[in-house]
This record gives sequence, C-alpha cells and structure tokens, in this order.
Amino acid sequence: MMNIQSLLDLDRELFFNLNGGGSLFMDGFMQVLTSGLTWVPLYIALVCLVVKNNETMQQIILVVGSAALCVFLSDVMADLIMKPLVARYRPSNDPEIKYLVHVVNAFRGGDYGFFSAHASNTMSLAVFFCLLVRNKTFNLFMICWSLVNCYTRIYLGLHYPLDIVCGLAWGALVGVVVYYLFYAKIYKRVSVKITYVSSQYTSTGYSLLDINIVLNVLTLTLVAALVLSLI
Repeated sequence: MMNIQSLLDLDRELFFNLNGGGSLFMDGFMQVLTSGLTWVPLYIALVCLVVKNNETMQQIILVVGSAALCVFLSDVMADLIMKPLVARYRPSNDPEIKYLVHVVNAFRGGDYGFFSAHASNTMSLAVFFCLLVRNKTFNLFMICWSLVNCYTRIYLGLHYPLDIVCGLAWGALVGVVVYYLFYAKIYKRVSVKITYVSSQYTSTGYSLLDINIVLNVLTLTLVAALVLSLI
C-alpha cells in the first residue's frame, strides 16, 4: 500500500515529466492560456447564451448567481482554507527543487499551491454549465477548456499534478452540488416546467445555434492565443 511520502514522490516525478519544455513559443502560449483575461470572450458568450435562452430576468439572475456561487465556493476552499491549512509549497517555491523547476518570466506565484484554484474554478463552471445545457459537444469543449487551464499551471511550474487532481475533484463536486441543491430547486419555483422536443434545442431548452456560437468563441479564443504567442 502506497504511503503519503511515496505518493508525494510520485507526484513530484510526474510533475517534472510535465513541467515546461524550454520552447519560447510554448512558454508564451501557456502564459496567454493561463490568464483569466484570455477567457473573457468565453464568459461573455456564456452570459449571452443564458440571456437568450431564459424567459425571465429571475431565471437569468439564477443562472449567473449559481455560476458565481460555483466560483466563490471553489475559490474560497482553495485559496482561503486549503492552501494555508495544508501549506504545501508550489513547485516554483519549494526550497528543495525551486531552481530545477521551469518557470516563465520569473513568475513563481504565492507560496502555497494545494490545491489549485484554477482547476477548481474552471471545473466547477464547466460541470455546472454541462448540467445546465446538456449537450455532448458543449460538454466536451467545456471539460477540455478546464483541463487546458490545468495543464498550463503544471507547465508554468505553479502546481503539482496532485494539486490539480484535487482541485478538479473539488470543482466537480461544487458544480454538481450547486446545480442540484441550489439552481434546480430554485428553478422549479420560478419557472413553468416545459418539455423541449425540438431537434434545435437541448432537453433543457438551450438552442443548438447559440451553443455553437459559444463553441466558436472558445475555438477562436484558442486561435487568438496561438497567434499572440507567435508575435
């Protein structure tokens, strides 16, 4: 049976296999992708999707408020509770290995990294919107978006894989709990139950055309990040 130290040693070994690569292009690409500002177009597209596919302001506020609650719960647990409680150094700040870690532009982040707020925040949003929209292609894109964000954190030397895995687990749990115990319960009170049978809408009433717009925005954002990395 693997003990804690063996797990941490394996985690460190896996980290070094995934951290950096010495490519200036990849350094720039990862920096762009890890920035929250890069994904503002996606957030705007998601808000537009919600506005266009809900009938009342109450419903819109409920969705936006639920998404905000996902981020709040995942971020508070990661940054305000777990990081100071566990106090596990980020690879970039770990006294034993910090000078062996590939970092970009000397950015090392805060002292502690367990667990990743990037992982928990993005996965909580991804899971919540997957449950909300109920479209397989949309689900795939949103989960991949979260995982791409996660990889940037390892590449940039800011998190161990275990930081990421635990962040993803917490984020997924938050997304599910917020959807079923908060959003779904309140939605039943403020909405008339409608069954959608059109092939142009998902089972929860979201237009496939509007979903495709979100997917196009996400794709174009990735392309823009790629172009910025080449400049």
